Amino acid sequence: MNYTIREIAEITGVNNACISNGNACITYLLTDSRTVSYPETSLFFALKTKSNDGHKYINNLYHLGVRNFVVTDKPHHSKQFKDANFLIVNNVLSALQKLASFHRKKFSIPVLGITGSNGKTVVKEFLFQLMRNDFNIVRSPRSYNSQIGVPLSVWEMNENHTFGIFEAGISKLGEMDNLRKIIRPTIGLITNIGEAHQENFKSAKEKCIEKLSLFIDSDIIIYNTDDKLIENSLEASFLSYKAIGWSRKDTDATLFVKSVKKSEKSTKICCVMMGVTHEFTVPFLSDAYIEDVIHCIAILFYLKPEAILSKDKDFAMLELVAMRLEIMQGINGCQIISDTYNSDINSLNVALDFQTNRNREHNLKNTIVLSDILQSGVYPETLYSKVSEILKRKKVERVIGIGKDISANSRLFSDFENEFFPSTADFVKMFDNKKFKDEIILIKGSRSFHFEAITELLEKKVHDTILEVNLDAVVYNCNMYRSMLDRKTKMICMVKAFGYGVGGFELAKTLQDHGCDYLAVAVADEGKELRKEGISIPLMVMNPELGCFNLLFEHLLEPEVYSFQLLDALIKESNRRGITSFPVHIKIDTGMHRLGFNIEEIPLLYSKIKEQTALRVRSVFTHLAGSNDPVLDNYTKHQLVTFRKISLQIEKEIGYPVLKHVLNSAGIERFIDYQMDMVRLGISLYGVSASGKVKNLQSVCSLKTIILQTRKLKAGDSVGYSRKCILNGNATIAVIPIGYADGYDRRLGNGVGEVLIKGKRCPVVGDVCMDTCMIDVTDVEAREGDEVIIFNDELTISEIASKINTIPYEILTSVSPRVKRIYYRE
Repeated sequence: MNYTIREIAEITGVNNACISNGNACITYLLTDSRTVSYPETSLFFALKTKSNDGHKYINNLYHLGVRNFVVTDKPHHSKQFKDANFLIVNNVLSALQKLASFHRKKFSIPVLGITGSNGKTVVKEFLFQLMRNDFNIVRSPRSYNSQIGVPLSVWEMNENHTFGIFEAGISKLGEMDNLRKIIRPTIGLITNIGEAHQENFKSAKEKCIEKLSLFIDSDIIIYNTDDKLIENSLEASFLSYKAIGWSRKDTDATLFVKSVKKSEKSTKICCVMMGVTHEFTVPFLSDAYIEDVIHCIAILFYLKPEAILSKDKDFAMLELVAMRLEIMQGINGCQIISDTYNSDINSLNVALDFQTNRNREHNLKNTIVLSDILQSGVYPETLYSKVSEILKRKKVERVIGIGKDISANSRLFSDFENEFFPSTADFVKMFDNKKFKDEIILIKGSRSFHFEAITELLEKKVHDTILEVNLDAVVYNCNMYRSMLDRKTKMICMVKAFGYGVGGFELAKTLQDHGCDYLAVAVADEGKELRKEGISIPLMVMNPELGCFNLLFEHLLEPEVYSFQLLDALIKESNRRGITSFPVHIKIDTGMHRLGFNIEEIPLLYSKIKEQTALRVRSVFTHLAGSNDPVLDNYTKHQLVTFRKISLQIEKEIGYPVLKHVLNSAGIERFIDYQMDMVRLGISLYGVSASGKVKNLQSVCSLKTIILQTRKLKAGDSVGYSRKCILNGNATIAVIPIGYADGYDRRLGNGVGEVLIKGKRCPVVGDVCMDTCMIDVTDVEAREGDEVIIFNDELTISEIASKINTIPYEILTSVSPRVKRIYYRE
């Protein structure tokens, strides 16, 4: 559902506005400048927080195409935003919430509101899996349950939805009233009351009553009657008359849980519902998940009592909700489970369960690195006594505590191998990797402790070979090609394969800062890393795989779609997550015959696109097979004409405009008339003309190393493996620390390759080894420690490529990640 900017100004009660186009259509609400995908129809709310101010991102968003803003302060130099709309309000967050509340009132469907300290997201996702065949469900993405997340979630409601599920989380008194007005739940569920944010409340009961205020206007509230805190709070709130409970103790409860029996891989939950006994089987063992399932049974029993008995298969196939845990291989046979998002008793239990399950087949020592548990509202001694008991129960053997509070209570962990440090910095200072061997290590800490530093220690890389990257040259080359384009034409810069070997983040950050419209990576992992480093402009994934969907959705990475298998899977997964209008890029095969939809598949393609709302086509493109070669120009022109016809046909059939792009680096150089809406700049960005036509590009990279050792050899001596090099005369040979593991091709051995030392060329002698190679420095005054140039603007990548009959792409992308990158600007 769309609103004009003038309508939104009226809804939010704007008294002051600078509106250049009152009919501008708004479809998407934006609060994070890093997540912009549809700038033309997005409204950015410039929120101010303790640590940030959205107003400082307006200029960047404007350059990305955003034209609609809600602000408290009119930007300085506002004339430079002459075609933008600014709604000026006293409180940006309040305006966002008013808009969402107005939008919610347009729908009369049943809406479930879920609150509680833990389990909200899991219950929501379980319910979606159980109810998706009965309802068209709109739900909170991920854990969007805050003062910002709830309005963004409710905004997703549209006329096609028949049921809504929204989470609501609070941290202090007075917050729930805002969320109640936005969600307006007809059905309420409270999961439990834990210790999180307790410091902002006088008592657990006060916190529970605040949470229950979400349901003042609801028809019914579902809860666990065995939880006396919730039951007493319902009575104190005068809400008990509309409450329906389930119980494991009270046989007269509406839903009585008669038994819970665990086997090796599943759990059977036997329930009595209004006199009818039924058993549900679920594929997991965790107590927390089992309680979440019982909440779901109660909800389904209320909604469709006649249908719940037919849901056995759905319960048996429930999928666990993805946790905020990362698993990685560690040093010395260790496995690392990283959960540095938060730290409280409940999430600690879940993470320890995960650790236990991971260790069942490995028999590793259970170790935990644990920070202070913040915002618990419990006296430290009581808190850490409880933590110690939990760790014993979960069979943890070694405890490393980090923080002043846990360290002060170290005596409570005397039953474990233990070490304690006042801070993460102290741990890092004393870190000894030999102390970690054959362990499964759970790293569990609040974000403020920056435990990611511990992970970085485990993968520290040191190498004397470096790749220097001139970021000014990147900007120069980018602007060189931009000058060839019409002003309205957008540019995608290719940073796939670790930025063509140059290094992803610094390159991406430079391009973002200089107005690049899009970045493209090869795989989702590359995109994830860029997002983690703060890259906010749209990111296209050129080769998405079926196993990467979680990364795509979590980091807003826009996938290339090249087959019906991928298209159908993306639609299915988007629907499962409650996601709509997720941006995708459709690839057409016009003659490259690599990836893409065939010409004859186009009618079925746009038919599938039209019948769903999960995905929205952001662009349509193809890849030219021979744009760098004049001999293939007829074939290239056939591809260009074919694509133009097909892309216009797709755009017409799906009923909305899409970006169209076909030109790669060589295409820009040779077929500029076909620039269309966007172009893709690849190898030429890095200083190599793809067609050889552009002569004044700047070299971006220099690969350098040093001399490790020199030795005098006599005529007849051999150098390297298999004695392939026999010296014809006396020679001085130097060893340098670069080999094929660093990306230096073995074909460059035995006199084929050369390096530069003090401006003179020195040949490679003998075979290139894994980590080293040997060079003849007889004719140059060389010493150990001297700089050696592998390639730069004098000994170029193109020259090296020609010597071994390959392309510059291969030379550049082969530089190993273990080679340190150093970035500089002149």
